[in-house]
Amino acid sequence: MRGAVAAGHPLTAEAGANVLAAGGNAVDAAVGAAFMSWVAEGTLTGPGAGGFMLVHRARDRSTRVYDFFVAVPGLGLGDDVMRDMDSVDVDFSGGSTQMFRIGPASCAVPGTPLGMEEAHRSFGRLPWAELIAPAVDAAREGVELTRGQAYLHAILDLILRHTPESRDVYERDGERLVAGDTLVQPDLARTLELLAERGAQELYGGELGRAIVAHVEAGGGCITQRDLDEFRVVRRRPVRAEFRGMEFLSNPPPSAGGILIAYGLGLLADRGAPGSAEAIDSLARVMREQTRAREDSFDSALRRGGLAKLLEERAVIARGTTHISAVDGDGNAVALTASTGAGSGVVVPGTGIHLNNMLGEFDLAKPPRPGERLSSMMSPSVVLHEGRPRLVVGSAGSLRLRGAVMQIVVNVVQHGFGVLDAIDRPRVHLEGEHLHCEGGHDPAELDRLEAMGWDVTRWRRRNLFFGGAAAVEAADDGSLAAAGDPRRGGAGVVVT
Repeated sequence: MRGAVAAGHPLTAEAGANVLAAGGNAVDAAVGAAFMSWVAEGTLTGPGAGGFMLVHRARDRSTRVYDFFVAVPGLGLGDDVMRDMDSVDVDFSGGSTQMFRIGPASCAVPGTPLGMEEAHRSFGRLPWAELIAPAVDAAREGVELTRGQAYLHAILDLILRHTPESRDVYERDGERLVAGDTLVQPDLARTLELLAERGAQELYGGELGRAIVAHVEAGGGCITQRDLDEFRVVRRRPVRAEFRGMEFLSNPPPSAGGILIAYGLGLLADRGAPGSAEAIDSLARVMREQTRAREDSFDSALRRGGLAKLLEERAVIARGTTHISAVDGDGNAVALTASTGAGSGVVVPGTGIHLNNMLGEFDLAKPPRPGERLSSMMSPSVVLHEGRPRLVVGSAGSLRLRGAVMQIVVNVVQHGFGVLDAIDRPRVHLEGEHLHCEGGHDPAELDRLEAMGWDVTRWRRRNLFFGGAAAVEAADDGSLAAAGDPRRGGAGVVVT
């Protein structure tokens, strides 16, 4: 087999699979898929995003995480960083509303283009421009909105059409786009062409970077040219944990998600059959301990040397997230997660770049310092068996994404489910004292959970609330399987 790719949209997965078929490796496939995700999943990611790429190299069995998450803007502005943001109320599920903070003051320094380029420069096999070309064509010709993407357009409508520039992209004849409509993005196509011709530095030191600074500054935001000039990709060693004879590796501090999953896997008791009250009770107890860890001194014990308090003070939720998993025929593996948050509503004129709203995604105990890397719950992960990839996985889903990743790891490693079943199985999420149980659980087992003392919230169906994962599984015989989350309209492709 040449490899496999899983992602949050069929076009994203197909783009990565085509790269593998053309002789590219896992990094090439993830990068090519990520560029396509900017076009097909533009409500979640894009050139204005930040993220992480975990790369496992088969040759020496080394694993590194490329941290290109967003940085706090405002270098050269003194203490005047946290400025007034716009607020919009977003309606979820016909009645549940949530306030989002958006606008130029919410925009942090993006890192995704530079991170993808650096990983490609280190490990890529195919030419950079060749990986971008399919996304250029898709942006120019247009992409038909799937039901999953149309749902995101509906709930984020007040953000997507917040400014004249964003309405030029996300509006047709005064109305939002719906399923079946074609989203054409000629400005984004030109931006992709510039990145193909001149490299990612164009977005930091070239005309794209200057356009970002000028537009954000005119709107009262804080991104400066110095912010772009000084942004750097950070290579980190992954957090590691043993689990059922295998090794779990994920995104390390200063981000919170990977370390909390590793902590939870170490606590998890092997109790009951999958979906039983005992098994759910075990998961819920672990989730409760993970929450307590963030509230207590867990992070300060873990992260001495100036990193203490970041988990609590600067853990960005990253609501609008997408994930790509890739494995190639040589055994290299990549997990790439990126996010624009909920989006800021700020589209830089003439570029198609929708900037993130990461400064509006969290509550700060004190203002951060300009240039400081923010923290995230994003958890691109790999499970190794005897040094070789067994599972490559990550998820979207705000605070629920770490639970989604942990449950998929448990389903594959502990319970022996194939990757499609592992992703499809109903999930749980503990929020405060409320144990949310997704549709598909046995009602009798939920009755037993209530008898154990849990306050169970029963969902009627599967729902994106519980995360949107993408994973590739490698069996001991070398066969591969890939699956995207049906909750998000994801897809997986195996290349033979």
